[in-house]
Amino acid sequence: MLDRPPPVCKNDGVNERLTVPRFFSRTVGELPGDPESGPGTRQVLGACFSRCSPSPTAAPSLLAHATEVAALLGFSEAEMESESMARVLSGNALLPGMVPHAACYGGHQFGSWAGQLGDGRALSLGDVEGPSGQVWELQLKGAGPTPYSRRADGRAVLRSSLREFLCSEAMHHLGVPTTRALSLALSGDQVVRDMFYDGRPELEPGAVICRVAPTFLRFGNFEIFASRGDTATLRELLSFSLRHFFPELVPAGADLTSAADVARPDAVARMFERICTLTASMVVEWMRVGFVHGVMNTDNMSILGLTIDYGPYGFLDDFDPTWTPNTTDAQGRRYRFGNQPRVCEWNLIQLANALLTVTDDVAALEAGVATFQRQLARDQELMMLRKLGLPGLADAAAPDARAEDRKQAQALVRELLDLLVETPTDMTIFFRHLADVTLPSDLHEVDPDRLREPLEAAFYEPAERGGDYLRALDAWLRRYLALVLAERDRGVDPEARRRDMRLTNPRYVFRNYLAQQAIDRAIAGDASEIHLLLDLLRRPYDDQPGLSHYAEKRPDWAKQRAGCSMLSCSS
Repeated sequence: MLDRPPPVCKNDGVNERLTVPRFFSRTVGELPGDPESGPGTRQVLGACFSRCSPSPTAAPSLLAHATEVAALLGFSEAEMESESMARVLSGNALLPGMVPHAACYGGHQFGSWAGQLGDGRALSLGDVEGPSGQVWELQLKGAGPTPYSRRADGRAVLRSSLREFLCSEAMHHLGVPTTRALSLALSGDQVVRDMFYDGRPELEPGAVICRVAPTFLRFGNFEIFASRGDTATLRELLSFSLRHFFPELVPAGADLTSAADVARPDAVARMFERICTLTASMVVEWMRVGFVHGVMNTDNMSILGLTIDYGPYGFLDDFDPTWTPNTTDAQGRRYRFGNQPRVCEWNLIQLANALLTVTDDVAALEAGVATFQRQLARDQELMMLRKLGLPGLADAAAPDARAEDRKQAQALVRELLDLLVETPTDMTIFFRHLADVTLPSDLHEVDPDRLREPLEAAFYEPAERGGDYLRALDAWLRRYLALVLAERDRGVDPEARRRDMRLTNPRYVFRNYLAQQAIDRAIAGDASEIHLLLDLLRRPYDDQPGLSHYAEKRPDWAKQRAGCSMLSCSS
């Protein structure tokens, strides 16, 4: 463990003007660090992090902040709106106790081992204990180069930073496990980026986002040490993770000063199983709201099952299981929407392979993967039945009558997913409006046009639907409503069912075209759309008067426009 004083705080009196809680760093205090300091690019061996300071910027200013996240950390609104905080959150000043550092990790990228990666443009400032007692880690993204920046400049641009800031908060309010975003700052500098990787780089406004999470540890943090045969450092990292993030799994009577005693094989296996269950819960929530991560490399997989690293992500407009928002993945489509659960399992297996370097209990790790598979199947079924307003049919031990209805519901789910693909159908709008389909008194005499009327807003090409499609949709609706009516006859209140469906199927999601509109305005100097969207996305399940146009289908102009249809990793 290094014993050195923290870097000099570039405060210029900032400490005297802010009364935010004092920072500390569990990582720097408890894990082995890089003996070298500074941002010079290098291979970092035997260390979990490297100390390096943010690089000053020309004219920092805070564009927006999330009040809920500030409250989690114990920051007042006055502090957040101060010039001093803008300097801190743009990397131009440090607060007492902050020890900026970048993490060392590796990862499998698009299925291939990529070696050392690390925080190339992210810097952790340290930890702070919020009013609730929860400890949070703060990380700046875009604050300058680190030892892991390779040939890059460590900076970020406004378009990608805005997307990550707003989507982090949107996902939280949707109920999806995610890292949070405290703030979005302009650096005042221009950054050169080749957005399309076509040899035509341009100057773009630089920005810095402050991300917040209990930890930013990823699968790749463990993989890098396993790949190097560095079991000593791997055990220290496992012990650190168990103590801080899975303390209930620490063996009774373990010597907390001994990495080997804390990270016993049985504790490591239980920790892996917990990571498997957290990952299953996360990806089911992605599928529920139609979110596509776009870059599910193992270095972008959180050990806490949090959505992390918002790059070329997107929400489905028309339902397409093969869609990926990432131009880099356009050919193989490894990270397409429908493949995300399978990729999660593959990534968990890579983590298990890394853990096998410190435990030879293959069966225990295989049991963790089996737990993922079981939970995924169970939770996916329940999630789809919740979206249809039929959660009561998810019980495998239900009486015979309900068991038969459950089989019919499972078949209806499969048929519906096929129907949604047959003609371009907006996933969010379809499921949201399904709750508005009227329950008829007689299914045999109902007018099919009237029955499907609430769903018409979901179709991108309504005039192109053939008679066969309409007949299939009408037949599906009749069978679906027969199950709904059977549930009503069993005592399920129709109004309560509609309310539950509206709490499962969002009215608003952060569509790519909405992000692009906000980006265009912000680049032109108008940040008002950022604030409007931040407020709108706080209540994604509510019908917000006067804002229904934010819930409309993707407009035609956005279908092929860069930033609205697909995105690159350039940021």
